[in-house]
Amino acid sequence: MPQVRSLFLSDIHLGTRACQAERLLDFLREHPADNVFLIGDIVDFWAMRRGIHWSPAQNTFVQKILRRARHGERVVVIPGNHDEALRDYVDAAFGDIELAAEHVHVLADGRRFLLIHGDEFDQVTRHHRWVALLGDLAYDWLVRCNLIVSWVRRKLGIAGYWSLAGYAKRKVKKALQFVLDFEESVIHAARQRGLDGVICGHIHCAALREVGGLVYGNCGDWVDSCSALVEHADGRLEVVHWAQPAPAMSSQEPEEESRCAS
Repeated sequence: MPQVRSLFLSDIHLGTRACQAERLLDFLREHPADNVFLIGDIVDFWAMRRGIHWSPAQNTFVQKILRRARHGERVVVIPGNHDEALRDYVDAAFGDIELAAEHVHVLADGRRFLLIHGDEFDQVTRHHRWVALLGDLAYDWLVRCNLIVSWVRRKLGIAGYWSLAGYAKRKVKKALQFVLDFEESVIHAARQRGLDGVICGHIHCAALREVGGLVYGNCGDWVDSCSALVEHADGRLEVVHWAQPAPAMSSQEPEEESRCAS
């Protein structure tokens, strides 16, 4: 099994039917690590107010993370907007798990990266919460529709995974502009702190590329794209897409842009 130095995961959305916990467990089995960073929206308290769906696989994920922490892996949780209730407990440790508002991680090659969920750079989430909640409902509807689309594709024998929500985001010009504005904002925050890059989540759009001399990384999500960032033993970062039941990897160099919610 590949041994990596760090795993960066975000937007798992435990507690929802859309969470693809089975694929996440497959990914974790193949990626033992020294550090596990859970960068926001791990548990979806917003959706759980409307109804809770907690599958055995989601329960197994929690148990696996706790076990990894007990066995010596460093586990750091950085809350996002969907699990913002955890922000009341930042700088505390729950057993072997650390809770932080943000974190500066030093890669094996010495580069320093800001780890942050990123919702504080989303102007809609910050200033128009009702719009964010409405968008969350619409996104949840698209994900539910995608379950039907996936079933039809399987019955027709069409291979591969296709995301309706990802397709909608790629087709909406304003959504694409929002992604660009978001990326620019988080890179600016990292530059102001004198860091070498940033790793975030929030927008469900996995990416790894160089922007103005800094590296922008986004973990993606475990609802649509089933993606994560990993740090190898030499400090090299890679985007991993785990969209198929069978392991399937794709990597990008920092100067290249990976696909969004594919």
